[in-house]
Amino acid sequence: MFIRLLASLSLLAITSALQLSPTSFPPNFTASPTLLQFDLSHQFTDQTPFLSNYSFPQHFHPTLSLKAVPTTVYRPTSYEALQHARWRSIHQAQSEPVEWIQTQVLAPDVTDRHTLAQLARMAANAYQLPWKDNWYQLDHSWNINTSFPFGWDHDEDGFRGFVFRSRDNSTVVLSIKGTTLQGPTSKKDKLNDNLLFSCCCARVDLSWVFSTVCDCYDWSGLQRRCDDPCLSAALVKDSLFYSTGVKLVTDLRVLFPHTDIWLVGHSLGGSLASLLGSTFGLPAVAFEAPGERMAAHRLHLPLPPSLPGMNLPHVPVTHIYHNADPIPQGACTGVASLCAQAGYALETRCHLGQTIVYDAVKRLGWHVDVRKHPIKELVLNVLDLQGAWPDAHDGTEREVPMPRKEVDCVDCFNWEFGHFKHKT
Repeated sequence: MFIRLLASLSLLAITSALQLSPTSFPPNFTASPTLLQFDLSHQFTDQTPFLSNYSFPQHFHPTLSLKAVPTTVYRPTSYEALQHARWRSIHQAQSEPVEWIQTQVLAPDVTDRHTLAQLARMAANAYQLPWKDNWYQLDHSWNINTSFPFGWDHDEDGFRGFVFRSRDNSTVVLSIKGTTLQGPTSKKDKLNDNLLFSCCCARVDLSWVFSTVCDCYDWSGLQRRCDDPCLSAALVKDSLFYSTGVKLVTDLRVLFPHTDIWLVGHSLGGSLASLLGSTFGLPAVAFEAPGERMAAHRLHLPLPPSLPGMNLPHVPVTHIYHNADPIPQGACTGVASLCAQAGYALETRCHLGQTIVYDAVKRLGWHVDVRKHPIKELVLNVLDLQGAWPDAHDGTEREVPMPRKEVDCVDCFNWEFGHFKHKT
């Protein structure tokens, strides 16, 4: 993984400077949200570094402000031990205990509308080059210069994103690009989508027999059966973005050993942010992401323990979406769906962490439509909209709906998973 510093932006005074290290909070520490300000700092690809020299105009001082709150996370005592436990589970079908430690870090304040709107803009900006027409401004102090001379290699087809860095270097935010329908990354994007979020190798029906991404379907009359070991083998290939993301986050932790690292992304990028945040114990905010809980299982990710009274792993992940988007709800399915017609089998709906769902159907009168999936709909028409939102669960109106765990969620209930291939 190559990481090339694009620019170092001059410092501005900030309202509240962060002075605490990621692990220096006392056990019962409570505090008001801390104001952080961020600069655009790095750009990533998974194959080649950017070779051009870049210079910012003297007047260019982009910045955005986010609120952060102390949050308890679980992290493995050794990332090498975690990877060894995962390798043993994948290749030997044996479990190995992983030791986890509690620590407190600053994480995004997901109850703050402005913070969510700014993180969503970061996620949106991972899709294109800065200062293009569809680049989102970040706060009023963000200056867009459309003539800024840099670009991506058009032949590049790998993992992409940006990193935003706080002015005091206490926090960086890795923003991961989601799926591009037409572009240099489209082929790998679709491969990752169909491997991670389909029930079995993107097999929708018999018409998809030549469109599957792996050969794990077991022919057994009218039963839908899928071979688990085969799926796991397909998901550990180097072409999967998760593996690239692990290397990238590992490099970030080396570059910023005393810094809080957050992850954000939209759609596929959001699911990757969640999986990586769960792996490393890093706060992640995922926007309109397909359900990634089943993918975590198939990737054999060792996950931290549950909180008392809960049966789900305690990961520092928050999912944000509105209920007119079928993709995070696993509702863009079936051979007649627009997703299937475009070659995508996005069938999972269960998420890690907690979920915040905006009731756009009730407040905005929207219908469930995959055309509401682009992040601009979430940014401009949901997160930027002032006023209270009705809670789909209890009817209470809040500026930001209440986060909830998806306790009773089940994926792919009409499939049978097990060891079916190569039986003697």
